[in-house]
Amino acid sequence: MKLINVVENTSVPKYKQIIYSVETAIAEKRLRRKDKLPSINKIALEFGLSRDTVLQAYNDLKKRGIISAMPGKGYYIKSEEFTTEQRIFLLFDELNSFKEDLYNSFKETMGTFASIDIFFHYFNMDVFKKLIDENSGDYNNYIIMPTILKDAHIHIKKLPKNNVYILDQTNENLEEYPSVHQNFVSDIYNALETGLDPLKKYHKLVLIFPDFKQPIGMQNGFIKFCKDHDFNYNIISDIKTYDLKKGDAFVIPDDRDLVKVIELANEKQLEIGKDLGIISYNDTPLKKVVANGITTISTDFTAMGSIMAEMVVGQHKNKIENKSSLILRGSL
Repeated sequence: MKLINVVENTSVPKYKQIIYSVETAIAEKRLRRKDKLPSINKIALEFGLSRDTVLQAYNDLKKRGIISAMPGKGYYIKSEEFTTEQRIFLLFDELNSFKEDLYNSFKETMGTFASIDIFFHYFNMDVFKKLIDENSGDYNNYIIMPTILKDAHIHIKKLPKNNVYILDQTNENLEEYPSVHQNFVSDIYNALETGLDPLKKYHKLVLIFPDFKQPIGMQNGFIKFCKDHDFNYNIISDIKTYDLKKGDAFVIPDDRDLVKVIELANEKQLEIGKDLGIISYNDTPLKKVVANGITTISTDFTAMGSIMAEMVVGQHKNKIENKSSLILRGSL
């Protein structure tokens, strides 16, 4: 294996690739104290770089006490006893109570292993692209929630492949990356099957699905369940356009829509859990007490955070489906 590796198909600056190559070789005991490094000219010629690029990398290593320069002789490993601060780039879609649980669990499990910088793209592709472009090469690991952003994989592929992890949602374009994710098709299908008996008392199942931010697998699993069990169903993008009626049971991924449905039920004097059914997505403490308890389909975000941290620390490259379940309460 070469001591120095510099590749073209990444947005990581060339000088940082040289630094990382030296650090990795030391960590893997392929370079030891007093070993000589390839000359600046040799690296520059081999990879078609300017001497200034190689010199920038060597100067950085020299300032940190990892290498030393001997006039007329070249550069040598000065110390194997260095610590590379692990920096983690964590890109979320948005902040809410359950994502906060995920973050806190991830941070707690990581402990002092690394410093974590968290960013948010808010389902905006321009923001997503900008954050990745501006931070490429500055972190040891990149943990990314691509959500449903159509071209997310194009920009993720600019990052060093071995340092990328996918969180919460993945797809066929991201299969090459390790992940801790939800399987939205089977999760909603299995959860609705768990609640099959109480659902039978309702005339229609209604999924409120604002598709600009929700995974399509959720819709596909809902449709499959309704067809397999002969449920009359409807899929709407906005509760404002729907005439809420007695006998409806709602599946509601977004908490803003949950509030609207509860308000409409109160206006029409429909009793939640009797006249009207509600299944919300993602459990929170408040849902335990609102409307005699809101039934939820929820993954364990605390587990998701800790599993991802363990993967990063252990450098594991698994693809893990995070468990999800139905929590049955009074609203059904």
